[in-house]
Amino acid sequence: MVRPHMIERDKTQFNNPSFPLMATTTEGVSPGFQRLHWHVAMEMNYIRQGSGYYLINGIKVPFKQGDLIMINGNDVHRAFEQEQLVMDVILFEPSLLAVDLKYDPDILRPFREMGVSFSPLVEGEQWVSTDFIHLFRAIMDEIKDERPSAMTLARAYLLQFLALANRHLALSEVPLTPVKHRGMNAIKEIIHTMEMNMAYPWTLGELADFVHLSPSRFSALFQQTVGTSPMDYLIQLRLTQAVHLLESTELKVIDIAERCGFRNLSNFNRLFKQHIGTSPSDVRQHYEGGSNFVETVR
Repeated sequence: MVRPHMIERDKTQFNNPSFPLMATTTEGVSPGFQRLHWHVAMEMNYIRQGSGYYLINGIKVPFKQGDLIMINGNDVHRAFEQEQLVMDVILFEPSLLAVDLKYDPDILRPFREMGVSFSPLVEGEQWVSTDFIHLFRAIMDEIKDERPSAMTLARAYLLQFLALANRHLALSEVPLTPVKHRGMNAIKEIIHTMEMNMAYPWTLGELADFVHLSPSRFSALFQQTVGTSPMDYLIQLRLTQAVHLLESTELKVIDIAERCGFRNLSNFNRLFKQHIGTSPSDVRQHYEGGSNFVETVR
């Protein structure tokens, strides 16, 4: 098998490219959030219910019901659910505020200086949290309801949110140091290459060599950033893809195992049961019965 080449990450696709702001609600942690990922868009999360934590540039950020999380564009992050998680999510690109940046160049400081001068977490108990949550919900309502002038009001509420963040959320103390830029870029590159080439028989040495690090240094950096070892994460990627293929295709289980990088069926079945909690045939039965296995087990 030919060794893969490095592949660049795609940008977030907005429903309306001329107005790059969108809002959604998620229950649990979807496969897209479980994977370490990054995007040009800036992200805000309101924890409507439950608890969990994010890994953002290698820093663990616990959250609970009532908290707000802000994530800068291109910061690598991954969500973990601990209890009955429901999140409202807003994504927007800096280009949405291009005109405003002319008059207030600091308007995006709460994101641009995230982890340096600002914390990604606004706890629900903070005295300023009520104002931020009100504005967050106002943006959500305008985007979802699509009433007249919804885009104008959503953008206005976003500007007010950022202005208040600039005024009230600057840190008095420097937080924990995130993974350095060079190390983060290395993790970004290898993660996307792994995603695009799951069937390739990766070894730890090859993954480390791809980003010009020793295996021990690469493993430590990966563990800090992703929250698991490189080979365990590769197994998670492969099993997530296997669930998708079981639910969306009529491929035989043995063919799915091979496409996802498992060299024999018995190893595939063992790891599937260990990580997913059931067998591939059970997932296929859910699919054939007209239900989505991932939603069912939540």
